[in-house]
Amino acid sequence: MLFDTDVIIWAFRGNTEAQHEINNAKPRQISIITYMELLQGARNKHEQKHIKQFLKAMSFEVLPISTNISHRAAILIEEYALKAGLNISDALIFATANEHASCLCSANEKHFQHLPDLDTKPFRPHPQKSTVKKLRQKQ
Repeated sequence: MLFDTDVIIWAFRGNTEAQHEINNAKPRQISIITYMELLQGARNKHEQKHIKQFLKAMSFEVLPISTNISHRAAILIEEYALKAGLNISDALIFATANEHASCLCSANEKHFQHLPDLDTKPFRPHPQKSTVKKLRQKQ
């Protein structure tokens, strides 16, 4: 299964559903785009190191962008950028999943709902009990 960036971020934030999805997936894959987005989103070197350690410990395969993936992504942009607001990074991630015949696990359903021939597993994060409890205490 190829994971979109958002699912990995949910797991880092302690979402048990995201962690469960990742733990149960074989193989575990991410696009090089997701890898770069995760590193770019880190606030410091320590967080970057933590991200790299997590991906290594969970045996994630980082899939590179090939010529075929680039071509598929360009076709997706031509077709869906104006019509559905598809951006470059999502097009590359979707094209990677398609090229490798991988199911894409993502919480961003609106980003891929218009794309044909994409095997997807929508991820719908629910608030954690501890988060809900904390929010109620603040009110």
